[in-house]
This record gives sequence, C-alpha cells and structure tokens, in this order.
Amino acid sequence: MSSTRRTFLQSAALAAGISGAASSAAQTQGRSPLALGAEPPAAPRKPASEVQVPKMKFGNAEISRLVVGCNQFYGFAHYNNILATVMKEYYTPERVCEVLHQCKRFGINAHNYVSVPRAQQDLERFQAEGGKMHLIVQGVRDVTSVCKALKPLAVYHHGEYTDRAYQNGDLASVKEWCKQVRDLGVIVGVGTHKPEVIAQVEQEGWDVDFYAGCVYNRTRTVDEWKQVLNNEMLEMQGEVYLRSDPPRMYRVMRQTGKPCFAFKIMAAGRIDDRGAEQAFRTAFESIKPIDGVFVGMFPRAKDEVRENAERVHRILVGV
Repeated sequence: MSSTRRTFLQSAALAAGISGAASSAAQTQGRSPLALGAEPPAAPRKPASEVQVPKMKFGNAEISRLVVGCNQFYGFAHYNNILATVMKEYYTPERVCEVLHQCKRFGINAHNYVSVPRAQQDLERFQAEGGKMHLIVQGVRDVTSVCKALKPLAVYHHGEYTDRAYQNGDLASVKEWCKQVRDLGVIVGVGTHKPEVIAQVEQEGWDVDFYAGCVYNRTRTVDEWKQVLNNEMLEMQGEVYLRSDPPRMYRVMRQTGKPCFAFKIMAAGRIDDRGAEQAFRTAFESIKPIDGVFVGMFPRAKDEVRENAERVHRILVGV
C-alpha cells in the first residue's frame, strides 16, 4: 500500500471517530447534532422588574389590572388556521411557563385560564417551578371538577355559550349555572360579547360578582350582520371587528358598579403596533378603576410581555 493511500485512510478513520463521538455525545444529551429548532436550555429566573402593573381589588385578592390571556397559548387565533398553527407550534409547555414567569416579573399575577387539553398540565408545571397566579376561569362544563382541582379565584360563564343562550331565548340557563357555581365558593361572573346581555343581567338583578366583556360583538347572527351591513355579507362573519363596537361595551361596563374585564381590546391582533398604545389607553380610560383587561401574549417576534406591562404602567401611573 502506498504511503499516500495509507495516509488518506488513516485521516478518514480519524474523522469518522470524531464524528461518531460527537453524535454519541449529542444523543446522550437527548438530541441529534443536526436537530433544528430545539428548545434552548431554560434561562435562570430573572429578578422582578422595576416596572410593576398596578393592582385592583377583586374579591379578597389584589390582582393586576392587566391579566394574561390564554388564547395564544393554545392556538385560538381568531384570525385564520395558519396563525393558529403557528401559535400551537410556538407555545410548547416550556414556553407557556416561561411567559407566565415573565408576567410575574412585571407584577402580572392573574391568568385568564381556559380548561382545554394540556392547560392543567402547563399550569401544574408552572406551579412546580415556583409560579403562582390567581386564576379567572372561563367555565361551562365540568366546572365542579375544575374548581376542585385548581382552586381558582373566580369562574365566569364562557361568552360564546352565554351569547348562544341569549340568542336562543334561554338566558335563564346561564342564570341557573351561576347559582350552582355560587355554591362552589368562588367569585361568579358572566362572560359575553354583547353589551345588551350585561344590561339585561343587571336589570334582572342576578346574583353575580363581575362581568367579562369582549369589546367587539363578534357573535352576531347572520340576520344581525345583514342589518348592520345593509344586506352585505363578509367572509368569516364570526371574525368581523367593527370599530363602532367598543364604545358600546365600554359604556355598559361603566354603568355597572361591579368589576368588569374587557377583552380583545386589540381586535384579536387586527390593531397593529401603530394603534396599540391608543387601544390600551382607550380601554383603561373607558373602564372603571375597579376594572381590568384580559390580554393574550405572543412574544414570537417581539417581547410583548414587557411592551404590554410597560404600556399599562405608563397609562395608569403616568411614568
């Protein structure tokens, strides 16, 4: 064998050995050396920020007036299936917990929780990592088991189901549900996308403690949309957001003495960065000092948790 050929084979064997060692080490760590998009190791917990979201009294608790939402965590985009898929892929359990921890750094200590597959496991993981959140739960089914397992601060009748009952002339079933939840020892509320629902509940004097109101009425029936749009119809009628809607919901929220939580103040992402400051300012200037907002966070492209916390602090504290 020539010296040139012998040198080549020795070099190849050495290279193969190095590659094999690298592959073996990577597999020992539980991932392929060629894996793309792997989760980075969890960063050490950062200390609390100097910027803290102001609090409000809610029952016997002090909660942040900015409450972290849940839709983005589980792909409820209210836009299209592409964005919903991106949200689901981004929000691994690790990222859900990391966002909740970051919220706590800015004084956001309340979470609008929804009982869907994986949500309880994510919450329990967050708690096992030392995290604590007051839970305001969207509830309809299995509310007894949810209250027993999670010990939430408050539960409200999910807005989609409330509106459906209202449209079917069966709002009495929602009232009965609220009576049953009252016996579970939690704060009881009604969620809706329709200001007229809150007005009727107030007029009838229901035994409820608070309201959660979507500022955009996105649950209109086909006939209602035809009336609003002069018989014109749009694609995805359930995701149409009219600029004239928020003042109506804000008005009825101000008229009740009970705490209210406004949600979808950013029109489910349809308001861009240029309008974000004004959307938040309008919300807080339109509701009472005992009211708050639910806002979902999706920090894939920018640090929305910090931006939202600093924005609310600036609006409410003036700094």
